[in-house]
Amino acid sequence: MTTITHIPAEPSWWRIFSRNRGAVVGAVVLVVLFALAIVAPMLLRFEAGRIDVGPSMAPPSLVHLMGTDELGRDVFARAAAGLSVSLMVGFGAATISTFLGVVIGGLAGFFGRSIDALLMRLTEIFQVIPRFFLAVLLVAFFGASIFNILIAIAVLSWPEIARLVRGEFLSLRSRQFVDAARVAGASRTSLIFGEILPNALGPVVVNATLMVGQAMLLEAGLSYLGLGDPTKASLGQMLQEAQQIMRSAWWTTAFPGMFIFLAVLSLNLVGDGLTDVLNPRARGR
Repeated sequence: MTTITHIPAEPSWWRIFSRNRGAVVGAVVLVVLFALAIVAPMLLRFEAGRIDVGPSMAPPSLVHLMGTDELGRDVFARAAAGLSVSLMVGFGAATISTFLGVVIGGLAGFFGRSIDALLMRLTEIFQVIPRFFLAVLLVAFFGASIFNILIAIAVLSWPEIARLVRGEFLSLRSRQFVDAARVAGASRTSLIFGEILPNALGPVVVNATLMVGQAMLLEAGLSYLGLGDPTKASLGQMLQEAQQIMRSAWWTTAFPGMFIFLAVLSLNLVGDGLTDVLNPRARGR
């Protein structure tokens, strides 16, 4: 008599992700922030940089949901515009730095020897110098603009990804499925992009998600120091401008700070959820 063994179906990625309630909350908050950054500037009747739209330092009300600053500018309009800038810089810098890290770490881990030694020495040079200090120097030298800030953060953020990818490549290149593909005549390009890289992307995706929050904090810090784009509203710039009146007009710092806090926290929570999704051990629970 033949016995039929039932193999349980592998849970979907959403089922695994939804088990982490914090990750679900983070994803919802992140979607709301994205919608706010995209839709609010188009729907609000007050422009972000327009002055005297209301009384100076007016508290939150039905007309000005987050009050006004010392120049009579609507805090909600400016915070929404600043949030869009922060998200753009965060995701843009994380995308570029992840690409650089994957290329450098992949080459180092796959070829090894002299190429590995050279690329890892380059990585160590970037890691020795404090990231924020070097970002200040780069932005001060090339000029304070959103593009320059994005590029500066991206150029300084790739070493973590490079080391992570290198470790994954070193571990995967000696696996049996890679050896089998090599024996079958697969080229180096096929081995890298067809066999090793797809299996190394899990930790990279999680790290890239966390890197978005780090990039947003770096951008806010640069803007707080006066190195942000003066033509664009920025959350860090709002905090810097309101530091003299924060005791008498708490809303001018509370709401921009709240947006930064919620964005970074939600990204970290989503990163935790992605860790569960991309962890093979979580699929069998």
